[in-house]
Amino acid sequence: MSKIMIVDDDPNIRELVRVLLRNNGFEPCEAEDGRDALQKINAENPELAIVDVMMPNMDGFALCRYLRQYYENLPILLLTAKNELQSKAKGFELGADDYLTKPFEGDELIMRVRALLRRYKIEASQVIQIGAAIIDRNSRSVTVNGAREDIPMKEFDLLFKLAGFPGRTFARDQLIEDIWGFDFEGNERTLDVHIGRLRERFPEETARFRITTVRGLGYRLEAHT
Repeated sequence: MSKIMIVDDDPNIRELVRVLLRNNGFEPCEAEDGRDALQKINAENPELAIVDVMMPNMDGFALCRYLRQYYENLPILLLTAKNELQSKAKGFELGADDYLTKPFEGDELIMRVRALLRRYKIEASQVIQIGAAIIDRNSRSVTVNGAREDIPMKEFDLLFKLAGFPGRTFARDQLIEDIWGFDFEGNERTLDVHIGRLRERFPEETARFRITTVRGLGYRLEAHT
């Protein structure tokens, strides 16, 4: 049973989400705001966090930034009354995995929770199968329709990162920091060049996945069903 942390200052929302989670086989735990969440997270050890944006003491954006820095493998679903593109962009830039606007349908919340948990289980694996491709971290190789291709290290790391979270939008700055390091002295053009090379090596019609540019944000990998 996966434990899910609900972080929201509204007790009615916490109760609603708690009931939804329990009715669908999850174990909920709760925090009243970001500061409360940080005090409880090590003891609770959740597998996913549902985080409200507008909270006192520490809001959802600040909590998201902290969690992504110190709990990299914790999926984050932002839950908020805001629906502006700017707020969504900020959430993704801070490392949120998904974004759901209040009021929401219970079935959609559960669907997104399950999808995020699946993504992170894929990423934790050493071998990812997506579309027609098998990406093996051990051999650092990519096999498409039985044909193996060894690709440069940075291209492999970038592909593995994107494929580990299919459908998740990664901010450009986040990808650069994750793949090239915090002290990288190049520019965003380096990322664009590597994305272009991956698209050339693995055309959508044969690899059955595509790397999509999300204008103003970054990139995401989408697999064919």
